[in-house]
Amino acid sequence: MRAKRTSGLRSKAKPYAYRNKPVVGGFGRFCKRVLTLVLLAVLGWFGWVYHEIEHVAHTNEAQPADAIAVFGAAEYGGHPSPVLHARLDHAVTLYNEKIAPVIITLGGGAGAGDAGNTEGGVGRDYLLANGVPYDHIIAETESVDTEQQAKRLAAIAAANNFHSVVVVSDGTHLFRIRELCRAQGLVAYTSPRPLLGHISALDMDQRILHEMLSYTQWRLHLHISWLHEWAEGKADI
Repeated sequence: MRAKRTSGLRSKAKPYAYRNKPVVGGFGRFCKRVLTLVLLAVLGWFGWVYHEIEHVAHTNEAQPADAIAVFGAAEYGGHPSPVLHARLDHAVTLYNEKIAPVIITLGGGAGAGDAGNTEGGVGRDYLLANGVPYDHIIAETESVDTEQQAKRLAAIAAANNFHSVVVVSDGTHLFRIRELCRAQGLVAYTSPRPLLGHISALDMDQRILHEMLSYTQWRLHLHISWLHEWAEGKADI
């Protein structure tokens, strides 16, 4: 009789354990669906950003505007780096084509060890040496990164009643610049500077990746110092 009672208790325990399984399984399926949706959203976002960077990088929107703005890159001892040199040359070409009557050079200095030189100042001196009149140049010399340059550009535009600007930089850099300028209320037309020499597929992928991350960081209002420093360093290459 005791054996029968024991078997009866066991037979009641089994259905109880069985009834719990669908609950756990349903929660697991729900989590998988949520993770799948999140993954698809992330992939969709980065796919869109990649497409926009590529599109802007290969599109020259240069057209008559109030000013041409050259976003800063490294300078060495008072001389423009190859990248800044190429950006300035492109701005001179646009100026000579009567795209705009004023060129704005942007960018501060690297610090006390740079003998007081700034990207904006070096850019101004280069433009003067290439035939652009002094009163057709505005040099901004305080900004330290792309976002600050966009804000300073907006302030200069407001002070001079500029409504539209042709922005010059590297192709992969221009989508983020355009969006930063638009956020400041500027009408910005992008014009990529010509490529210098051969750029490997790996290097190009790295440039696009850092722009994707930098743009996402800005849109999410994140402040990740190591990513910010890496992004600005890659923009100067």
